[in-house]
Amino acid sequence: MNEPKWLPIARSFIGVKEIKGPKHNPIILGWLKIVGAWYANDEEPWCGVYPAAVFHSLGYRIPKVAMRAKDWLNWGQKVPVCLGAIGVKSRKGGGHVTFIVGRTKTGMLVGLGGNQNDAVGYATFDPRDFEGFRYPNEVPLPLIVGQSSLPLLEVHSYVPVREA
Repeated sequence: MNEPKWLPIARSFIGVKEIKGPKHNPIILGWLKIVGAWYANDEEPWCGVYPAAVFHSLGYRIPKVAMRAKDWLNWGQKVPVCLGAIGVKSRKGGGHVTFIVGRTKTGMLVGLGGNQNDAVGYATFDPRDFEGFRYPNEVPLPLIVGQSSLPLLEVHSYVPVREA
């Protein structure tokens, strides 16, 4: 299965995490500059700046206010769930975005996202929690979409993700 060209870039940042206290991760601070964030620390929500930095590196447009997760609902093309789509979901206090990279045997979606337990990493999500899925305008939509088109990934345990 061919994967979108942004997913290898997204995976290259796995393990980038917040630094607690007065110092902040320079990678995350760089992402905040890319999106023109009004804050400059890694302890504010940054799930939206991570995909923005990935897409920006490819020359794709990013949401006007990429650090607001729900702003991603107005970005790109609306699609059914598919490999590489940005999944936008609600959470207490706001929203969360993650790259959709697969599914589990139990029907959970696997997302590669920023600010998932204060780091870039994988997490599983109930597909019913998503408000929508988006795909860059600069790229043709995949021919095969839907949850069954996603690669089946083995996830050994479900750990609830902290998204803020």
